[in-house]
Parts: sequence; structure tokens; C-alpha cells
Amino acid sequence: MAHDVVQSSVCSTHSWMLFDLFTLFLVSYITSQLFMPWSHSLRYFFTAVAAVVLVVVVVVSLRIPQLPRSATDPVLEPNRVLVIAHRGGGHDAPENTIAAIREAKKNGADGVELDLEFTKDGVPILLHDSTVDRTTNGSGNINSFTFEEVRKLDASYGHRLSATLGNEQIPTLEEATVECLKLGLKIFFDVKGNAKQAAEALTKLYKKHEELYKTAAVCSFYPTVIYRTRLIDPNIVTALTHRTGDLTYDITGQPRDLPLWQSMVAPFADVITYWAHHSWLWYFCGNSAFLLMRAEVSLQVKAYWEARNIALIAWTVNDEIEKQYYENHLRTDYITDCLATDCGTSKYK
Repeated sequence: MAHDVVQSSVCSTHSWMLFDLFTLFLVSYITSQLFMPWSHSLRYFFTAVAAVVLVVVVVVSLRIPQLPRSATDPVLEPNRVLVIAHRGGGHDAPENTIAAIREAKKNGADGVELDLEFTKDGVPILLHDSTVDRTTNGSGNINSFTFEEVRKLDASYGHRLSATLGNEQIPTLEEATVECLKLGLKIFFDVKGNAKQAAEALTKLYKKHEELYKTAAVCSFYPTVIYRTRLIDPNIVTALTHRTGDLTYDITGQPRDLPLWQSMVAPFADVITYWAHHSWLWYFCGNSAFLLMRAEVSLQVKAYWEARNIALIAWTVNDEIEKQYYENHLRTDYITDCLATDCGTSKYK
């Protein structure tokens, strides 16, 4: 059955490309009618055709080619299901710490997903949020702290096991990378922003530790991060991250608290983001993987991306039964907060 789905998806890839071009043509045609009140309808037609041609030329000429399978297979290992510890495994140990990385290895993880942030003085560190409030005993935006000040914070503060844990420091990107390489763990660097700064830091890291080309990938919701990174070093394996409706709804499914004009624009922006991620951004950036929220993953979706030579990775799979479903039925890599226990009701999503 899975083979039939893949075959069907491969056959329809070109059909989808034609559909995307037709959609672009239609949007351009309607837009030209709204903003260019010409008397001859043929002008609208040729304007739309010109817009389609221009977009295709720009995308094709500026795209960064996708890496061959010989370069991506060592990282993504398509013949087995990879289990990746989210933020190092935030349920089993304080997230984004050396302790979490070691715990993930002990509990059988194949790799870890780690979040990249920067201190006020430009030191790349591990931190998920833009503030230190949730995961440490400090308060404030991370870019208001120097690295020396960050080192004084306790990264185990507030964790469910904090009473039994010692003080955990926020590690540097370098420290975490060295630990992962020592333990033989794959690394999925997740970048939330700071595209230029992140691209420079990560490409320098890869040059320093060349093993990363075969053991790590750079992931982000933001195509600018991926594009900048591969523009500097096209040999780095990258992945776009996506959640449908991300601009309109938060991770819990509640509407985001936005100003009125933004709340009106957000649903349309979500539609455009979905279309761009699924139709051409993967091609433009030359991605090798696609990280998708677990509720959106299916055999059909997996086949869609496999037909484009892209590995699908689900996030965040915490329920034990759901993990078995991913391993035995979907045969799809997944990111999880817990390996030692079932944390289906965890606050991490």
C-alpha cells in the first residue's frame, strides 16, 4: 500500500508543478485586473504570463541546488526510523543542556534537536525562548544578557526534576556540539531567527567540526535562515519546519493575541506560507528534509515529500502508542520530548 502511494505521488509531481504555475497565473491575472484598469483584456493575460515567467526565472536562477542522496543519507538515514530528542529531551532532563544531551544518549536517542540563540555579546548558546524566564532562575530577554551573566543562571530551574538535579549551566553551541559528537548523536540545529548571525555561526561550526556534514542538519521555520546558511555553505543539510496556521494560532490551537489588522492578515499569510512551503521554497532553498507537526503527517504526505527527494520528520510525538504508529506503520522519523517515560500529557508540544 505504501509503495502504491509513493508511486502515485511520484507520477503526480509534475501535475502539482503545473497546478502551482496555473495558480500563480490566475492570481497574477486577477491582481492585474484590480490594480491595472486597462481597456483590453489581452493586456491582463500577457501581464499574468510575464509575472509567471519572471517568478520562474528568479526562482530557478537564484535557487541553491538540492544535495545528492550520497550527502544527505548519512545524516537522515532513510532506511530506518530516527528518534530525535526535542531540545535534548525536555521531559527527561532540563531542555537544551549538556545533562539533557547525555540523558538522551542514555535513553537510546539517535539524535537531539537543539535551539540556537545569542547573548548580548554575540556568543551562540542553547535556548529555546527569546527570554530566560521559563527555563532559568533569571528574567529578561536573552539579548540583554552577556555570556558571563548567562553562565550564572540555573538552567534546571523549574524543571519537574529540579529537586533532584544540581545547577545546570546554559551551554554554548560549541560545548553542546562537542558533547554530541563525542556521544555519537546526530544534531538538528533549530534556528528561530537572527538569520545572518546564525548562518555565520553555524557555517563556522561546520568548518571547525567537519563531522557535522555527515551527522547534522540546520532547521528553521524561516526560509531566510536556510537560504543564508546554504548560500555560505551549500554542503550543509537543511530542513524547513512547518505548522499549518502558525501565524494565526499558537501551538495550543488558541488564536494569537494580535492587533486587529494583523489578526485579519494572518489567515491569508498562513495560506501563502503553506503554498510556498509545499510548492517552491523547498526547491529554492535546496532542502533535504521537512519538519512537520505530527497531526499533519500521513502516508500520503510522506509520499508527497519523498517524491521530491525530501525526508519527512514529525514533531512532537510524545505518546507511546503514537510512537509505535510512527515506527511500525508510517516508518517516519520523529522528534520527542521523552524517551525514558510516556509523556503524552507533557506541557511540551
